Amino acid sequence: MRRHAPASYALLAPPADPAEVEAAQKSMGMRFPTDLLESLASHNGITSWAKLVPDQPPMSVARILDHWQMCVEIAGDDPDLTEPDGDREPWWHPLWIPWAQSDGDSQIIDMREGPGQGRLGSAAHDESGHFEDGWPSLAVYLTAVADALDHGGEVGGNVPYLTEEGELWWTFPHETELNGAPLVPAPRT
Repeated sequence: MRRHAPASYALLAPPADPAEVEAAQKSMGMRFPTDLLESLASHNGITSWAKLVPDQPPMSVARILDHWQMCVEIAGDDPDLTEPDGDREPWWHPLWIPWAQSDGDSQIIDMREGPGQGRLGSAAHDESGHFEDGWPSLAVYLTAVADALDHGGEVGGNVPYLTEEGELWWTFPHETELNGAPLVPAPRT
């Protein structure tokens, strides 16, 4: 990104303060998975909205905590919002960590005990959470993103492009413009 998408690279925040990460984990009553800790140790989210990854943009530790608190508060003790219904996930679960978010929809890391612990899924603001089209972990997702940037390929049906302004933009294959401006395929290493 530094070489081919400098405008996007400039949006990567510096590493998170370990004390802030520890305080967030304590407030949320859970430990973050290793892959999220490693991601935050590299970049504490991004400094403004951008399409640096195919899905929602990564959040800072402060925004992760704020979004989690908001969802926990909205869901409250309402079992219709917090409990699974058969095969359907709840609207929100307090053991979900929102690591990326846009317009109220978030990518979540499931920290509930069991075989799905650590998986990456989605929680939309107006429907239940789901993991069907998610990823086994944040690390697997970020590796797929890095591989697509290095070698080409799709991640969740999107491919990387560059804008005229030197920004990274993920969209559907064969999209050739964004708001009337040309998109060019991101170069491969």
